[in-house]
Amino acid sequence: MTYRNSIIFISITLFLLCCGSLIFSQQQTVPVPQPDVPEMFTLMGQFVRVAYNQEGYATLGYRAVQQSIGGDWILLRTGFTLRKNIPGYVLKREHLSLKIPNGTVVPLATQQEFNKAGGCRSLVMRDSKIHDSIDYFPVEVSRPCAIKFFNDPGSRGLAWDQVELSSDRACLGRIFFKVPGGIVPGQYWLNVQFAKSMVQVPFRVMTEAEEKEFRDSWQEIKEWHEQSMKQ
Repeated sequence: MTYRNSIIFISITLFLLCCGSLIFSQQQTVPVPQPDVPEMFTLMGQFVRVAYNQEGYATLGYRAVQQSIGGDWILLRTGFTLRKNIPGYVLKREHLSLKIPNGTVVPLATQQEFNKAGGCRSLVMRDSKIHDSIDYFPVEVSRPCAIKFFNDPGSRGLAWDQVELSSDRACLGRIFFKVPGGIVPGQYWLNVQFAKSMVQVPFRVMTEAEEKEFRDSWQEIKEWHEQSMKQ
């Protein structure tokens, strides 16, 4: 299943805004995230989120974060592209940041910090074994592209400080943030600064009770989502 058109995404987003309480029971209702910028966002899997505006598009997988509560490091699987007819743009390290539940905005980790943490080896190994596809892009996107802001400390390759985005390239890669105070349940936002606008990708780290409610409701949500994609 891939991205179809904006109308479908709008309908799914309206569903989340109007019926978000279906995700959890009344006792566990969680507020629908409210971005600070004009955009559309939706879910494409239990731990996959997509957000976009007229300029940029971002897809995100965060299963590894949900499994790392209490840890200091966040690993996100990310994908970025530009919308149709938007000129090429160089996405740099400083264009990515993370807003954590207490409102603090955390910059992307440096390669030096990543090296000092041993390349977050256990986190990377876990993510390599169990992860979700984030291959959801507009139909005009046809070329692969690697994001290499981080490189395994034991390899001979180099980390890149930037990646060139275009409207026909799907740029994919892992990114890392070191979170002060450790990962706690709550609302997070991946901030992606494009040339003229920002996209904020929401994802929620759930408590054990919230995650159970979410998993129990997922089949219902998934079936609704699949029916919407067929319309």
